[in-house]
Amino acid sequence: MNTTSDLVDRYYAWLKAKTTWREARGWTEITTPYLDRHNDYIQLYLREVDGEYVLTDDGYTIADLIQSGCSLDTARRKALLRSTLNGFGVQMGESSSLEVKATPETFALRKHSLLQAILAVNDLFYVARANVESFFFEDVALWLDGADIRYTPRVSFIGHSRYTHQFDFAIPKSRSQPERILRVINNPNKDNAQNFAFAWVDTKESRPVGSVAYAVLNDRDHTIGEAVTEALTSYDIGPLPWSRRDEFHDRLAA
Repeated sequence: MNTTSDLVDRYYAWLKAKTTWREARGWTEITTPYLDRHNDYIQLYLREVDGEYVLTDDGYTIADLIQSGCSLDTARRKALLRSTLNGFGVQMGESSSLEVKATPETFALRKHSLLQAILAVNDLFYVARANVESFFFEDVALWLDGADIRYTPRVSFIGHSRYTHQFDFAIPKSRSQPERILRVINNPNKDNAQNFAFAWVDTKESRPVGSVAYAVLNDRDHTIGEAVTEALTSYDIGPLPWSRRDEFHDRLAA
Protein backbone atom coordinates (compact mmCIF):
# COMPACT_ATOMS: atom_id res chain seq x y z
CA MET A 1 0.00 0.00 0.00
CA ASN A 2 1.43 3.39 -0.99
CA THR A 3 1.71 5.91 1.82
CA THR A 4 0.50 9.47 1.45
CA SER A 5 4.11 10.64 1.38
CA ASP A 6 4.93 8.21 -1.45
CA LEU A 7 1.96 9.38 -3.52
CA VAL A 8 2.75 13.07 -3.01
CA ASP A 9 6.43 12.53 -3.85
CA ARG A 10 5.45 10.64 -7.00
CA TYR A 11 3.18 13.51 -8.00
CA TYR A 12 5.98 16.03 -7.49
CA ALA A 13 8.39 13.94 -9.57
CA TRP A 14 5.88 13.76 -12.43
CA LEU A 15 5.19 17.49 -12.23
CA LYS A 16 8.90 18.37 -12.31
CA ALA A 17 9.70 15.98 -15.16
CA LYS A 18 6.86 17.28 -17.33
CA THR A 19 7.40 21.02 -16.76
CA THR A 20 9.54 22.99 -19.22
CA TRP A 21 10.40 26.67 -19.61
CA ARG A 22 12.01 29.10 -22.03
CA GLU A 23 12.73 32.83 -22.24
CA ALA A 24 10.26 34.79 -24.35
CA ARG A 25 10.22 38.59 -24.79
CA GLY A 26 11.38 39.43 -21.29
CA TRP A 27 9.20 36.75 -19.70
CA THR A 28 9.86 33.13 -18.78
CA GLU A 29 7.28 30.91 -20.45
CA ILE A 30 6.47 27.88 -18.28
CA THR A 31 4.75 24.94 -19.96
CA THR A 32 3.00 22.67 -17.48
CA PRO A 33 1.76 19.09 -17.93
CA TYR A 34 -1.84 20.13 -17.28
CA LEU A 35 -4.17 20.28 -20.26
CA ASP A 36 -6.80 22.92 -21.00
CA ARG A 37 -10.19 22.34 -22.64
CA HIS A 38 -8.55 21.94 -26.05
CA ASN A 39 -6.00 19.38 -24.82
CA ASP A 40 -3.23 21.97 -25.10
CA TYR A 41 -0.68 22.30 -22.31
CA ILE A 42 -1.42 25.16 -19.92
CA GLN A 43 1.27 27.84 -20.06
CA LEU A 44 2.19 30.43 -17.45
CA TYR A 45 4.39 33.50 -17.79
CA LEU A 46 6.84 34.69 -15.14
CA ARG A 47 8.94 37.80 -14.63
CA GLU A 48 10.45 39.78 -11.77
CA VAL A 49 8.94 43.20 -11.04
CA ASP A 50 10.19 45.46 -8.24
CA GLY A 51 11.74 42.63 -6.27
CA GLU A 52 8.85 40.18 -6.51
CA TYR A 53 7.70 37.65 -9.06
CA VAL A 54 4.57 38.02 -11.19
CA LEU A 55 2.94 34.87 -12.58
CA THR A 56 0.14 35.20 -15.14
CA ASP A 57 -1.79 33.31 -17.79
CA ASP A 58 -1.54 36.42 -20.02
CA GLY A 59 -5.34 36.59 -20.27
CA TYR A 60 -5.66 33.31 -22.15
CA THR A 61 -8.13 31.52 -19.85
CA ILE A 62 -10.87 34.15 -19.88
CA ALA A 63 -10.31 35.13 -23.54
CA ASP A 64 -10.64 31.50 -24.61
CA LEU A 65 -13.91 31.08 -22.72
CA ILE A 66 -15.38 34.24 -24.27
CA GLN A 67 -14.28 33.20 -27.76
CA SER A 68 -15.92 29.83 -27.16
CA GLY A 69 -19.26 31.50 -26.50
CA CYS A 70 -19.21 31.62 -22.70
CA SER A 71 -19.92 35.27 -21.92
CA LEU A 72 -18.99 36.51 -18.45
CA ASP A 73 -21.00 39.74 -18.64
CA THR A 74 -23.78 38.92 -16.17
CA ALA A 75 -23.68 39.70 -12.46
CA ARG A 76 -24.20 36.03 -11.56
CA ARG A 77 -21.32 34.80 -13.68
CA LYS A 78 -18.99 37.57 -12.50
CA ALA A 79 -19.79 36.70 -8.89
CA LEU A 80 -19.13 33.01 -9.53
CA LEU A 81 -15.81 33.82 -11.20
CA ARG A 82 -14.80 36.16 -8.38
CA SER A 83 -15.68 33.58 -5.74
CA THR A 84 -13.62 30.93 -7.52
CA LEU A 85 -10.56 33.14 -7.89
CA ASN A 86 -10.76 34.37 -4.29
CA GLY A 87 -10.67 30.77 -3.10
CA PHE A 88 -7.21 30.41 -4.62
CA GLY A 89 -5.94 33.90 -3.82
CA VAL A 90 -5.74 34.76 -7.53
CA GLN A 91 -6.32 38.27 -8.87
CA MET A 92 -7.80 39.49 -12.14
CA GLY A 93 -5.25 41.73 -13.84
CA GLU A 94 -5.22 43.82 -16.99
CA SER A 95 -6.83 42.29 -20.09
CA SER A 96 -8.60 39.77 -17.81
CA SER A 97 -5.38 37.98 -17.00
CA LEU A 98 -5.29 35.65 -14.01
CA GLU A 99 -2.23 36.42 -11.92
CA VAL A 100 -0.48 36.06 -8.61
CA LYS A 101 2.57 37.67 -7.01
CA ALA A 102 5.20 35.70 -5.15
CA THR A 103 8.53 35.81 -3.36
CA PRO A 104 11.19 33.12 -3.86
CA GLU A 105 9.88 31.47 -0.68
CA THR A 106 6.24 31.42 -1.80
CA PHE A 107 6.79 30.81 -5.50
CA ALA A 108 5.91 27.09 -5.53
CA LEU A 109 2.72 27.64 -3.53
CA ARG A 110 1.58 30.61 -5.60
CA LYS A 111 2.30 28.80 -8.89
CA HIS A 112 0.26 25.86 -7.62
CA SER A 113 -2.61 28.18 -6.67
CA LEU A 114 -2.64 29.83 -10.10
CA LEU A 115 -2.69 26.48 -11.88
CA GLN A 116 -5.53 25.25 -9.68
CA ALA A 117 -7.48 28.44 -10.39
CA ILE A 118 -7.03 28.09 -14.16
CA LEU A 119 -8.21 24.48 -14.06
CA ALA A 120 -11.17 25.43 -11.85
CA VAL A 121 -12.25 28.33 -14.08
CA ASN A 122 -11.89 26.19 -17.19
CA ASP A 123 -14.06 23.50 -15.66
CA LEU A 124 -16.57 25.81 -13.95
CA PHE A 125 -17.44 27.63 -17.15
CA TYR A 126 -17.05 24.71 -19.54
CA VAL A 127 -19.97 24.73 -21.98
CA ALA A 128 -20.99 22.26 -24.65
CA ARG A 129 -23.29 24.77 -26.35
CA ALA A 130 -22.78 28.50 -26.72
CA ASN A 131 -26.29 29.31 -25.56
CA VAL A 132 -26.16 27.31 -22.31
CA GLU A 133 -27.79 29.31 -19.50
CA SER A 134 -26.93 27.31 -16.42
CA PHE A 135 -23.63 26.23 -14.93
CA PHE A 136 -23.19 22.73 -13.61
CA PHE A 137 -21.93 23.96 -10.23
CA GLU A 138 -25.16 25.88 -9.74
CA ASP A 139 -27.20 22.85 -10.78
CA VAL A 140 -25.47 20.75 -8.14
CA ALA A 141 -26.02 23.40 -5.45
CA LEU A 142 -29.71 23.64 -6.36
CA TRP A 143 -30.06 19.87 -6.19
CA LEU A 144 -28.42 19.75 -2.76
CA ASP A 145 -30.76 22.50 -1.56
CA GLY A 146 -33.83 20.78 -2.99
CA ALA A 147 -32.80 17.44 -1.47
CA ASP A 148 -32.38 19.09 1.94
CA ILE A 149 -28.70 18.15 2.10
CA ARG A 150 -26.69 20.33 4.48
CA TYR A 151 -23.39 21.60 3.14
CA THR A 152 -20.72 24.27 3.32
CA PRO A 153 -19.67 25.59 -0.10
CA ARG A 154 -16.16 26.47 -1.26
CA VAL A 155 -14.11 24.99 1.56
CA SER A 156 -10.30 24.97 1.60
CA PHE A 157 -8.00 22.59 3.48
CA ILE A 158 -4.21 22.54 3.90
CA GLY A 159 -2.71 19.27 2.78
CA HIS A 160 0.26 17.11 3.71
CA SER A 161 2.34 19.07 1.19
CA ARG A 162 1.34 22.35 2.94
CA TYR A 163 -0.49 23.36 -0.23
CA THR A 164 -4.06 24.62 0.09
CA HIS A 165 -6.76 22.79 -1.87
CA GLN A 166 -10.29 24.01 -2.54
CA PHE A 167 -13.32 21.74 -2.64
CA ASP A 168 -16.82 22.65 -3.77
CA PHE A 169 -18.94 21.27 -0.94
CA ALA A 170 -18.35 19.77 2.50
CA ILE A 171 -21.20 17.82 4.09
CA PRO A 172 -20.67 17.46 7.85
CA LYS A 173 -20.52 14.18 9.72
CA SER A 174 -23.78 12.78 11.06
CA ARG A 175 -24.69 9.86 13.31
CA SER A 176 -24.83 7.47 10.39
CA GLN A 177 -22.43 9.00 7.83
CA PRO A 178 -18.87 10.36 7.92
CA GLU A 179 -17.83 13.76 6.63
CA ARG A 180 -18.31 13.93 2.85
CA ILE A 181 -16.21 16.11 0.54
CA LEU A 182 -17.50 16.88 -2.97
CA ARG A 183 -15.83 18.32 -6.00
CA VAL A 184 -17.91 19.19 -9.05
CA ILE A 185 -16.29 18.19 -12.35
CA ASN A 186 -18.11 19.71 -15.28
CA ASN A 187 -15.72 18.38 -17.90
CA PRO A 188 -14.83 14.87 -16.64
CA ASN A 189 -11.46 14.18 -18.21
CA LYS A 190 -8.42 12.40 -16.82
CA ASP A 191 -6.56 15.60 -15.90
CA ASN A 192 -9.44 16.95 -13.82
CA ALA A 193 -9.85 13.56 -12.14
CA GLN A 194 -6.14 13.33 -11.31
CA ASN A 195 -6.13 16.88 -10.01
CA PHE A 196 -8.93 16.01 -7.59
CA ALA A 197 -7.20 12.76 -6.66
CA PHE A 198 -4.01 14.57 -5.67
CA ALA A 199 -5.97 17.18 -3.68
CA TRP A 200 -7.85 14.47 -1.79
CA VAL A 201 -4.80 12.30 -1.09
CA ASP A 202 -2.91 15.36 0.08
CA THR A 203 -5.64 16.47 2.52
CA LYS A 204 -7.27 13.20 3.60
CA GLU A 205 -5.06 12.66 6.64
CA SER A 206 -5.96 16.10 7.99
CA ARG A 207 -9.69 15.36 7.87
CA PRO A 208 -11.70 13.44 10.49
CA VAL A 209 -11.21 9.68 10.44
CA GLY A 210 -13.52 8.03 7.92
CA SER A 211 -14.07 11.10 5.74
CA VAL A 212 -14.97 10.22 2.16
CA ALA A 213 -14.80 12.06 -1.15
CA TYR A 214 -17.11 12.12 -4.15
CA ALA A 215 -16.59 13.53 -7.63
CA VAL A 216 -19.86 14.84 -9.07
CA LEU A 217 -19.46 14.18 -12.80
CA ASN A 218 -21.41 15.94 -15.53
CA ASP A 219 -22.53 13.13 -17.82
CA ARG A 220 -25.36 15.08 -19.45
CA ASP A 221 -23.23 16.16 -22.39
CA HIS A 222 -20.14 14.01 -21.91
CA THR A 223 -19.41 10.32 -21.75
CA ILE A 224 -17.40 9.46 -18.65
CA GLY A 225 -14.39 7.49 -19.81
CA GLU A 226 -12.90 4.53 -18.01
CA ALA A 227 -9.68 6.47 -17.38
CA VAL A 228 -11.66 9.00 -15.33
CA THR A 229 -13.35 6.46 -13.09
CA GLU A 230 -10.08 4.53 -12.65
CA ALA A 231 -8.22 7.70 -11.65
CA LEU A 232 -10.88 8.39 -9.01
CA THR A 233 -11.55 4.94 -7.59
CA SER A 234 -7.83 4.12 -7.31
CA TYR A 235 -7.63 6.91 -4.73
CA ASP A 236 -10.84 5.95 -2.91
CA ILE A 237 -12.93 8.71 -4.50
CA GLY A 238 -16.48 7.78 -5.36
CA PRO A 239 -17.61 8.74 -8.89
CA LEU A 240 -21.09 10.31 -8.71
CA PRO A 241 -22.52 10.65 -12.24
CA TRP A 242 -25.11 13.43 -12.41
CA SER A 243 -27.63 11.15 -14.15
CA ARG A 244 -27.51 8.83 -11.10
CA ARG A 245 -27.52 11.51 -8.38
CA ASP A 246 -30.72 10.26 -6.77
CA GLU A 247 -29.01 6.95 -6.03
CA PHE A 248 -26.59 8.85 -3.77
CA HIS A 249 -29.21 10.87 -1.94
CA ASP A 250 -29.27 8.75 1.22
CA ARG A 251 -25.47 8.76 1.52
CA LEU A 252 -25.37 12.55 1.31
CA ALA A 253 -28.54 13.58 3.12
CA ALA A 254 -28.13 11.42 6.23
